[in-house]
Amino acid sequence: MTQANKPHLKRLADLQDYVGREVGVSDWYRVTQACINDFADVTGDHQFVHVDPAAARARAGFDGTIAHGFLTVSRLVWMMEKALPQLVGLGLVINYGFDKLRFLAPVPCGASIRGHFQLQSFEERKPNEFTATWLVTVEIEGRDKPALSAAWLTRHYQGA
Repeated sequence: MTQANKPHLKRLADLQDYVGREVGVSDWYRVTQACINDFADVTGDHQFVHVDPAAARARAGFDGTIAHGFLTVSRLVWMMEKALPQLVGLGLVINYGFDKLRFLAPVPCGASIRGHFQLQSFEERKPNEFTATWLVTVEIEGRDKPALSAAWLTRHYQGA
C-alpha cells in the first residue's frame, strides 16, 4: 500500500477493520554515516562495524559500515508516522513493547529502508484506550532479505 493509498479513518476504533491486513508502508529512509555516527554517540556503541569503514571491511567482511540494529528499531516511530492513516481525535500513541524482535540482515551505510505495517490485533482495553499489535517488516531497498521483523505493541488513546 503506497502513501497515496493510505486509508483515511475518522475514528481510532475504525482500525479494527484492518486487522489481518497491511495498513501502510512508510517512505524510504536513507541511512547515512552521519546518522550512524550520531546514534553511536547517543548510545555509546562505537563498535568498529558501525563507525570505521576500513575495519568493517577488513575485520568483519562487510563492504563498509552497517547501521546499529537498534538504530533501525528507533526509526519505527518515524516509519509508522509515515505509513499509517491520520486519525481524527487521536490523543496519544505510546510504545508498549515487543513480543518478538529479530534482526535478519545488516543495513549497509547508504542503504534506504522502509517499514511495512500489518495490523495483527486491535483490542479496546477500556473506553478510549486500545492496544495494537503490529507485524512490522523493515525492507532494505534492493535486497531480498529484510533488516528486521517485529511484533510491536502500541497503545492508542482517543482524545477530544
